[in-house]
This record gives sequence, C-alpha cells and structure tokens, in this order.
Amino acid sequence: MKKVFLVATALISLFLNSYAQNKHTVDKVAAVVGNNIILLSDLNQQYTQYLYQGNPPNDEIKCKILQQTLTQKLLKQQAEIDSVMVEDGAVDDEVNKRMRYSMQRAGGQERLEQFLNKSVLQYKDEIRPSVKDELIAQKMQQKITENINVTPMEVEKYFKSLGDSIPEFNTEVEVGEIILNPQLTRAEKQKFRDKIEALRLRVKAGEDMGVLAKTYSEDPGSASDGGDYGFIDRNTMVKEFTAWAFKLKAGEISPVFETDYGFHFLQVLERRGEQVHVRHILIMPKTTPESLTRLKLHADSIYNNIIGKKLSFAAAANLYSDNKETKYNGGMMLNAENVQARSTFIPVDKLDPSVFLVIDSMKIGGVSKPDLFTAADGKQGYRILYLKSKIPPHKANMKQDFPKIRDAAQSDKINRTLSEWFEKRRENTYIKIDDEFNNCDELKIWTKTTAAK
Repeated sequence: MKKVFLVATALISLFLNSYAQNKHTVDKVAAVVGNNIILLSDLNQQYTQYLYQGNPPNDEIKCKILQQTLTQKLLKQQAEIDSVMVEDGAVDDEVNKRMRYSMQRAGGQERLEQFLNKSVLQYKDEIRPSVKDELIAQKMQQKITENINVTPMEVEKYFKSLGDSIPEFNTEVEVGEIILNPQLTRAEKQKFRDKIEALRLRVKAGEDMGVLAKTYSEDPGSASDGGDYGFIDRNTMVKEFTAWAFKLKAGEISPVFETDYGFHFLQVLERRGEQVHVRHILIMPKTTPESLTRLKLHADSIYNNIIGKKLSFAAAANLYSDNKETKYNGGMMLNAENVQARSTFIPVDKLDPSVFLVIDSMKIGGVSKPDLFTAADGKQGYRILYLKSKIPPHKANMKQDFPKIRDAAQSDKINRTLSEWFEKRRENTYIKIDDEFNNCDELKIWTKTTAAK
C-alpha cells in the first residue's frame, strides 16, 4: 500500500511540475511534499520579505526558507488528515497585522507599494495562502505537543544529563513597580482641544489637510505622510478612531475626538468594502507643572500607606498603578525573555538601567520613594519600586532553579517529540527537492530520506 501511495504521489508531482512549467516559464516547482507543491516564486517572495526587513543579501537564507516551508507542508498535510483548520477571520487578522507592520517600517502605504511594485490589496491576496498554511502548521504542531508534560523524575534526569554543561545564572531580582501618570484637568486639556479644533476649521475652510498634518500633527507614524494611514480595517486602530472612520462617507471630516493618545480629527478618503482609507491629525496634551505637583502628592500618599502597612505593595499596584501590564500581577515585572512562563525573576543585566540604579542599593523588601521618571514615549510620571527578592550569581541547581530546569526539560521533550514525529512522516511521505538546492546542508535530512525510498 505504501508503494502504491508513493507512486501515485510521484505521478501527481510530475504532473504539477509540468503544469507549472507550462503555465509560467519563469517559475518552477522547488519541492514537492506529498500532494503539496512549493513554487520557487513563493520562496523568492519570502526572501524579498527577508530583505525588506533590512537584512543583508544571503543565499543561505533561501535554504532555511525552503526548510521551514517543507516543515509547514508536512504539518499541513497531517492537519488535513486530522481535520485541523483555522478560521478565515484568524487568517485575515494575521495578514492585516503583518501589513500594518510592513507599512510602519516603510513609512506609509504609498512607500510600501512602491517597494513591492504592487498595491497592498494585491500583496495581501498573494501572501494570504502562505499565511494560512503557516497558521495551520502552527496549530498542528500545538496539537502534537499539547499533552506533553514532564514529571519531577524526568526533570531530575534531564538535569543530570547536562553533566558539565550546567548553566550559570547571573544575579536575578524580582522587582515590583507602581507607575503613576499625570492627569490633566478639563481646563488644562482645553487649550490642546482648541488648537486641534482650529486646525479642523482650517481644513473645513479649504486648506490642504496633508500640508497641515506634516506641519502640526504629533503622530510620528503618519505626520511625514500628511497624516495618511492608508487603508485600515476595523481591527487596526483604537475603538474611538475606528468608530469615526467607519461612520463617515468618503470626503467627510470627523469632529475632534479623544483617545489615549490625545485629540484627533480624521478624514475619510475612500471606502472599499470593509476597509477605509483615512488620514488624521493628532495633538497630544502636554504635562503641566501643576499636574506633576498634584501627582507627586498622590504618589507620596501611596508610598506612606505602603510604608505604614496600611496597604500591601500588591494591593497599591492593583488600585493605583497606570501600567496595565503589571498592575494586575501585584505590580511585579515579568522577564521579557520568558513571558510565556510568566517568570518574575529578571537577570539584572536585562533590567532598565534606570530601574537598576534605584534597586541596586535597596534591601530585600524595600520600597523606593516616588521618583520622577521619563517613560519610553517621552512622557513624565512618578514611579515607586519594590525589591521583592534577589538571587546572587550561581550555578544552576534543582533547589533554587527548579522552575527554569523544568521549563528546559519540557522544551527538550517537546523538541525530541517533534523530531521523532517529523522523522516518521518523512519516511512515509513522497518528498522531492529540486537540484538547485543540492548544496543546502539544512535539507540533507530531507533528501537522505527521499534517497532511501
């Protein structure tokens, strides 16, 4: 039965290869996995994306791209057998997310289209099948590994297997934070609202909105393009922006509205189904000395309540912190390199230097006085820090580092399971790779399996 299947898929691949060559003389089949073909043009498209991200030309990357694509096709083939699917909405969301990222890097839709030499809508249609395959492959891989866990005995066995390769850990700390942002009064905000309302009236009177956006808009992502965001969908922007963008007709201008970013008004340029082409102007309210004075009094009150044992640090963070990423975690920062495990242990060399300067001289359990700081977005606020624990540099051991060793043991088990799964599937799947890729070391395991058949 296996031989019949291999012969049948071989005939299918020959037919598909012939069909592709007859249809596109400049294109060819780079590889075949079962009843799935991989066209050279698809690989080249992914390589173009790699170059567009600012990476240097490197022919070896094409080998890695083909290896990843072979893996995806093998997973997709099994997904079809197991009826593993992804919703069209999930595919559309991922395509739109990637296009937004590409447009931001390009400096706007127009520049991206110039680079691609095609419209964004055309490009989205082209990449949609490959994005769908990628999501299906991810879902299939999750299904293969979803029930993999490790027992304490397996963790210990893994740790012993490391031998002389046991890692050493730098000093690690657990740090909590309460971030307090200044709040402007209605009167303080009014001058910024008046400023953008004056700009809106100038546009209504006939002035070029694009010119005004370049001159006055404070949105770094669109000001240089005359406020033009290109086509957006309902998931692209914050809800207040989306509400006006999809309420107006082409040519209409919104009233001034407020979001977390500041005051805006927008103009709809064109509508295409569930997408709308918009441009906008943003004015961001500025912190006033008075708002910082009020905030300092508020921060001191919170600090005194913590020091006076009227509130725990975790409760204060939950009640008052403006950092939504940490306030519901007792204010504790997460290790950015281990977010999935939600680890609160952070190597000191990975801490924000301004945070390290404060906690370096603190005792465990200490809480810092509120200090004025400038966030990554340039806005000022007050911050209170808490040093929960500190682990000095040491060689990994089961007592102190069991969670990390457990995660490493589980990752090792997952990788071994996937390797075994792929090995079995390669043995039972027809695979053909074009001679153009004979020099790719990454693909030798695939061609070796093929040769064995």
